[in-house]
Amino acid sequence: QVQLVESGGGLVQAGGSLRLSCAASGTIFGINAMRWYRQAPGKQRDLVAAVTGGGSTNYADSVKGRFTISRDNAKNTVYLQMNSLKPEDTAVYYCNANIREPYGSTSYRTSNYWGQGTQVTVSS
Repeated sequence: QVQLVESGGGLVQAGGSLRLSCAASGTIFGINAMRWYRQAPGKQRDLVAAVTGGGSTNYADSVKGRFTISRDNAKNTVYLQMNSLKPEDTAVYYCNANIREPYGSTSYRTSNYWGQGTQVTVSS
């Protein structure tokens, strides 16, 4: 059973920093893209940052220059370093990944998984 578990959220003052982590566990053949989304109260869930299996990254315009996504393939983990945080960054942050897992006895499939979310609150 594959799981994504996030950690690192919390309360921080505006201008501060936080580092989120998301570790994948279970029987995993490999991980393709890994992403961070966020959802503020009453709003839709939006993509914040993504990193491909090859390490290419892309960011939402609202976080460019402040957030950095990275991954450690040996640990099946993705990180989100968040600097210069603003009150509008307050949201639940979710990890998402496309994971290659066993399927039957001789094959594999690629499935999309979500973490449970971690709260980030930025006070003004």
